[in-house]
Amino acid sequence: MNYLGIDYSVKNMPVLDDAFVPFGVWMQEYLKGAKHPIAIAVEREDGLTSVRESFIRGEEFAEANYRYVERLVKFELWSIGGFRVYVCGCDDIAAKLAAAYCPEGERAFDFGFVGDVYEKPLEIIAVSKEDFPAANESAKAIGGHMEGCRIGFDAGGSDRKVSAVIDGEAVYSEEVVWFPKITEDPEYHFNEIVTAFKTAASKMPRVDAIGVSSAGTYVGNSPMVASLFIKVPRERREEVKSIYDRAGLEIGDVPLVVANDGDVTALAGYMSTGKGNILGIAMGTSEAVGYVNGDGNVLGWINELAFAPVDLAPTAMQDEWSTDFGVGCKYFSQDCVIKLAPAAGIELDPELSPAEKLKVVQGLTNEGHEGALDIFRSIGVYLAHTLVLYSAFYEIETLLILGRVTSGVGGDLIISECNRVLAEEYPELAAQVNVTRPDEMMRRVGQSVAAASLPEIK
Repeated sequence: MNYLGIDYSVKNMPVLDDAFVPFGVWMQEYLKGAKHPIAIAVEREDGLTSVRESFIRGEEFAEANYRYVERLVKFELWSIGGFRVYVCGCDDIAAKLAAAYCPEGERAFDFGFVGDVYEKPLEIIAVSKEDFPAANESAKAIGGHMEGCRIGFDAGGSDRKVSAVIDGEAVYSEEVVWFPKITEDPEYHFNEIVTAFKTAASKMPRVDAIGVSSAGTYVGNSPMVASLFIKVPRERREEVKSIYDRAGLEIGDVPLVVANDGDVTALAGYMSTGKGNILGIAMGTSEAVGYVNGDGNVLGWINELAFAPVDLAPTAMQDEWSTDFGVGCKYFSQDCVIKLAPAAGIELDPELSPAEKLKVVQGLTNEGHEGALDIFRSIGVYLAHTLVLYSAFYEIETLLILGRVTSGVGGDLIISECNRVLAEEYPELAAQVNVTRPDEMMRRVGQSVAAASLPEIK
């Protein structure tokens, strides 16, 4: 196979998507012929800086060079996060990147996201070796505090879960359907959160701490960008930024900690197994990702891989929100199931919600419909090839997949196909990474119980 003059080999293609160009696999082949050194540094809050040294090819590969560096920078902005990108060794590419990642550029969404998260404009600047910054990383301990009476709240896109937890044991849990992603008034969100908190509080003699697992990107306890509040007008953003702290005060003056739901997923895996280097991928409304290292600590990265590139194909599906093509949310969520349905010979009622469409396909899967089975086989193949990419940025020993897309027969197929492709094409990766779903112990710990462990009681 060839893309932009780079030959690469993929033996197993998704049966319903033979145009797939896996970024990680293509990148490996591109780098084999790359000799000119470059370096990328991404700076985020408190001077924290991630550095990646790499190479590009000669001028005859100008299009491939820009494609590689642009997709690399894009991936780092959405995995690591940051508001300033330093580019050393390719000034012309840096200039093109700066033109793309600006309010009027092709990557205007990314520019706006960075401004919302860090409240600073995104800068992409070319620098010399002398001015290139040094790496400055700082992993942080997260959760694991089990003593006392705690509330654990998990804010999902279609349901909210809450647990009352006493000394690490859930004495009460409930799951309630809600509609945060289609509601404009943040008072709705606030009242739903407070109701969940009060319900859990009523099941315990007191409340010592509150932990929250919530989709989105957070600075402290403030949701800076979160799909849960996507319909809330910008002029009411300040209400959203304080929503969890204000809800906590309705219960009392107790420690409250909010963390990204992906990181809490990875934490739950660590708590249940005692093993780290866990990448958790929740395939639901979107792709939610979290990571803990070998010590069970988070890296302080945003891990918003829903918007990180995985497919370089010119025909890759466009994400409606970010306007980019070939990003993770179209491959590891219910959107992927819907996207592949026509190729599988499945016609879905356009009046159904995405969640309802997923249920239809899962029902056909349970009945043995070959097209429906091929959808989940294709996701498994996507996942195996994408693991080549993810493992270039994260040290992974366990790939934990969960979410409504991974339930039942479909989930079994995703895992089996992923493992088959890994064994056939990437045996070293297959030996290193255990691809699995939550076991009984993790299900017992649960997302909301792991969330409850986030605050430290002093």
